Amino acid sequence: MVEGAILVVDAGEGPLAQTKFVLAKALKYGLRPILLLNKVDRPSVTEERCDEVESLVFDLFANCGATEEQLDFPVLYASAKEGWASSTYTKDPPVDAKNMADLLDAVVRHVQPPKANLDEPFLMLVSMMEKDFYLGRILTGRVTSGVVRVGDRVNGLRKTDSGSEKIEEAKVVKLMKKKGTTIVSIDAAGAGDIICMAGLTAPSIGHTVASAEVTTALPTVELDPPTISMTFGVNDSPLAGQDGTHLTGGRIGDRLMAEAETNLAINVIPGLSESYEVQGRGELQLGILIENMRREGFELSVSPPKVMYKTEKGQKLEPIEEVTIEINDEHVGLVMEALSHRRAEVIDMGPVPGNEGRTRLSLTCPSRGLVGYRCVFSSDTRGTGFMHRAFLTYEKYRGPLGNVRKGVLVSMARGTITAHSLMSLEARGILFVSPGLDSYDGMIIGEHSRETDLDLNPVKAKELTNIRSAGKDENVKLSPPRLMTLEEAIGYVASDELIEVTPKTIRLRKRCLDVNKRKSQSKRAKD
Repeated sequence: MVEGAILVVDAGEGPLAQTKFVLAKALKYGLRPILLLNKVDRPSVTEERCDEVESLVFDLFANCGATEEQLDFPVLYASAKEGWASSTYTKDPPVDAKNMADLLDAVVRHVQPPKANLDEPFLMLVSMMEKDFYLGRILTGRVTSGVVRVGDRVNGLRKTDSGSEKIEEAKVVKLMKKKGTTIVSIDAAGAGDIICMAGLTAPSIGHTVASAEVTTALPTVELDPPTISMTFGVNDSPLAGQDGTHLTGGRIGDRLMAEAETNLAINVIPGLSESYEVQGRGELQLGILIENMRREGFELSVSPPKVMYKTEKGQKLEPIEEVTIEINDEHVGLVMEALSHRRAEVIDMGPVPGNEGRTRLSLTCPSRGLVGYRCVFSSDTRGTGFMHRAFLTYEKYRGPLGNVRKGVLVSMARGTITAHSLMSLEARGILFVSPGLDSYDGMIIGEHSRETDLDLNPVKAKELTNIRSAGKDENVKLSPPRLMTLEEAIGYVASDELIEVTPKTIRLRKRCLDVNKRKSQSKRAKD
């Protein structure tokens, strides 16, 4: 929707990993960014440091494949906190120059005006979409050519392999335009305007809205493909229905379909027996969706993330991500060892400019290897590490992962967990539960100290005898349990396990709850 961009870089830190991601997108669409070095009022920022950062940004532009025209970017110095920007380096501009005039002048000088023709037929590419209970679907985009008025008949067009296809014919019910932070209603809009339009129900992001005589759709925007999928289903555990209000497969499906309408990065495919395969760009994105759903009162069971493979010319391909890591020097060995088990390959390694004792690693790693790694990374680096990841490409399958996780402790009885039973189970591994919680057959209550799963009884109470009383548990001292967050749970579960998500709790469980059936299945798999 835009003709230009301002790249804001911290003058003290320099360009970060996510700077490369957003800059590459801007350069790909032919924009000529303006570089704005922010926070120059800090005591640690000198003119030499600003020159260093400018040189690093130039290298970043070159690495992202910038053209000669894009490499010739103007540089401005600013302090957003104090509200000024300057075209020359200064820490304290004159009082009359303490404003953003230089930045606005640079935008006017450097950014090309939109090329648009008001006389041609109306065309608009949909870039954003939202839902309104009163107006229905609201489509946002920039008018490429022509004029549109309230009440005009327009068509929704979609690009196909053979050409363009008409998906809807409707009347423009309402036109709106943003004015600052508010939205105002307008009667007409022309080429170059960014508008919100109501009245159409079928077009979504990447589709074209055009006047009735137009039959060719505009080129669509390329989106990064989804790399990970998870299956959402009805919560069928023995404790289902105690916390949530939306429990049925139909309600879950409606909510997921509504999410897929407004969030183009998510695909929803209905599956068997009221389950839905949800495809997204990473476990963090799907984790946010699950968290939103549980806050809205949904109960569901979620499968572990599965990577979406491709097959080309008989060769299995998997999604590879580019990972940038900044860590303290003492943590390099630990992080490198952990990532080697996850099939990562180091591309570059070196000190972080301007930060002594810090190392920057650039790696490529399969998406499946990074599932659940963020929590491990945070604990390995004691919270001092920084990690950024972005989809890179599909490459040849790199083989099975190394040993990433141990076995689990599985409950084989239903009831309330007791301190007496946990005291004897502590030596078996790390517990995820505390006394007083409800348990059921097949629920995961801890991590085993060995590679195999172990079935246990966590609800066993102290029996009454002639010598001692049943309630005398004052001497029981248990270690604090490891409480799983949703993000940790998504990265932790194995292929034969599920996450039970309710508004109040997150539990891990086996897909098959019956212990005897699990044993017969594992025997069959070995045979």
